[in-house]
This record gives sequence, structure tokens and C-alpha cells, in this order.
Amino acid sequence: MQQGKQGVMVIPQQNQNPIEQFQARFKELESGFKGWLAKQSLPVEAAVVTLTSGAQGAAIGAFMGTLTNDVSSSLPTPPPQAGLNPQAMASFKQAQALAGGPLIQARNFAVMTGVNAGISCVMKRLRGKEDVQSSMVAAFGSGALFSLVSGMGGPNQAANAATSGLFFALVQGGLFKLGQKFSQPPTEDIYYSKTRSMLSNLGLQNYEKNFKKGLLSDNTLPLLNDSALRDVKIPPGPRLLILDHIQRDPEIKGRR
Repeated sequence: MQQGKQGVMVIPQQNQNPIEQFQARFKELESGFKGWLAKQSLPVEAAVVTLTSGAQGAAIGAFMGTLTNDVSSSLPTPPPQAGLNPQAMASFKQAQALAGGPLIQARNFAVMTGVNAGISCVMKRLRGKEDVQSSMVAAFGSGALFSLVSGMGGPNQAANAATSGLFFALVQGGLFKLGQKFSQPPTEDIYYSKTRSMLSNLGLQNYEKNFKKGLLSDNTLPLLNDSALRDVKIPPGPRLLILDHIQRDPEIKGRR
């Protein structure tokens, strides 16, 4: 703390963490970019989202390709006179597509992420929401195009593209539902919030399961009596404390 020329105390500014400065700046740019993108037409937004997501996927794929050290180089291409049947040749191409080096993996990941993001963007604009159906449609498109671009289609490219798209759609649909299940609180907890708070204040939180077993939700608190609490196997002492609390709580009494 320093004193200025006119006797005013000046508090020196503390040096902000460079990492925090970078994060704040990045969030500011990201927010501005999303705001600009939301004002664009559907074709422009879809194109930008596809290109940016594809670029991110390409970077990830290139990095993963360097880790595999281009395993595909150890898979010699069979000569034409080898006489492999179409199914065997398709299996060989699939192995090459999955074990490619940085450039091949960058292409594969760019297609998967770019197409998926682009279709998701279009579906969200058209349907006004992002749900499991939109997610599965986007995954089907990315899986089908990945099959065609990567050379995994085999002799019957159309059928294999449809099969790959269906597999991608089922996997992403399952992951979407699983994410929803773990990201949302159980529905029943909404109806026991006041009950949980009351039991916690009384030190009786162990009896929350008794309330749920008897379906004694928040709406039943003003109606509770000794008989109802006895039916859910709550001992006499806790029953007295609960009933006394209900009698003293003006909010609960006002709902009678």
C-alpha cells in the first residue's frame, strides 16, 4: 500500500495468475464466438461447426496416429496375383484403416467428429432441441461416412456403411441415455426435500428411508400423526420429536 502525492492511499494491483488470465480470455472469446454463431443462418452455422469440429478431430486423430507408430506399415499389401477373395481383401483394408498412421487417423477422426457435429447442429436448429433421436441421427451419418472414407466398406460399401452407421447410432444413443441418467437427480428426491431438511435438523436423517418406504412425501407432512409414523416403523422417541417439530413449524402448519 502506497501514499499518493495528495495523500490518497493507493492499493497496488496484485499480479493475476497468467493461467487464470488465459482461461478468462479464452472463455470470453468462446462466448463471443458462440454469440456470433447463433446469429448466423443454418448453412453458415452448420458449415462452421463441421469445420471446427473436424479440425479438432483431425488433431486428436493425428496425435493418436503417432502413438500407434503407423502399425499399418507392418501390414504388407498383398500382390494382385495373390488371389484373395473379396471378403479377405475387405478384412485387410479394415485392418489398414484402423491401424493407420497420423494422416490416416487424422482423416478418420475429422470425418467422424465433423459430420457428427454438423448433423447435430442441423437437427438442433430444425427440431429446437437436442435429444437422443438427434444424437442417433448424427451418429448414423458419421458412422456411415466413416465407413466409406476409411475404406472399411468392403465389396458392398452401401450395406457396410449402413451397418456402421447403425452401430454408431446405437452406441451413441446408449451413451446419451446413460449420461442423462447420471446427470439428473432421482425424481423422487424432489418430493422429499422438506422432509430431508426436517430430519437433518432433528438429527434423524437415518429415518429418511422409512419416510420413502411409506411414501410420506413433503405433501403429507401437515397430515402426519403418531399412527402414520408408527406404521413406517419409526420408534417412539423420534416420533415425538417429529410431531413436535411439525406443530412448531409455521410453514407446515399453514399448509393444513
